[in-house]
Amino acid sequence: MILLSIKLLIAHIIGDFVLQPDSWVEHKKLHKHKSKFLYFHGIVHFIALLVILQFNWSYLPYFILIVISHLIIDLIKINLEGKMNSQFSFALDQILHIAILSIVVYLNHPYVIDFGKIYSEENLFLVLMLLLVIPVSSIVMKMMMSKWKLEEDNSEDSLQNAGAYIGILERLFVFSFIVLNQWGAIGFLIAAKSVFRFGDLSRAKNRKLTEYVLIGTLTSFGLAISLGLLYIYFTK
Repeated sequence: MILLSIKLLIAHIIGDFVLQPDSWVEHKKLHKHKSKFLYFHGIVHFIALLVILQFNWSYLPYFILIVISHLIIDLIKINLEGKMNSQFSFALDQILHIAILSIVVYLNHPYVIDFGKIYSEENLFLVLMLLLVIPVSSIVMKMMMSKWKLEEDNSEDSLQNAGAYIGILERLFVFSFIVLNQWGAIGFLIAAKSVFRFGDLSRAKNRKLTEYVLIGTLTSFGLAISLGLLYIYFTK
């Protein structure tokens, strides 16, 4: 079952990402079902499946199912272009493709999903910690830092909500490094952030900005470290 799953995923990645040029994607968006590249895309998927599964023709009905369903899902996505968020559209597209692959795996190797393991105490505790690391810590940080208001030199030079996303990512990295017992990697992360921030701080020559960044960074790292240690304490 695992081997078949891996092979199908490899074929999917090759067909959907590696061997699909941007020009094909744009042509499909423009011409929809009339685009020749839509069907070239299907042929590429078929060949990828055939090669990865070592020309095992007993899988032919499944190849056809995967390719046809893939083209239908792609057409639905193309026709919904501009009607929904592009990130959501991409995620939904990939979820549907993987769902079809999961069905094919199930038809060949019936499996049972053990919800008891999914809802195990350790998994639920991990979900709780991740919720604390991401949304809860973000709110705590926002409330804590809101007491200081700094005027930006040019707000248009900054990406929208970039600071919030950077904070989320750094806390996720720190939490993961602690769970994996890679404390040295945290030092590398701090050094990397310091290097990138050095240019902003040196140009601004603003003591308040420096203090603001330091407080935010240390608080963010402190929350992630505390939650990481808490997770280790209750799971080890």
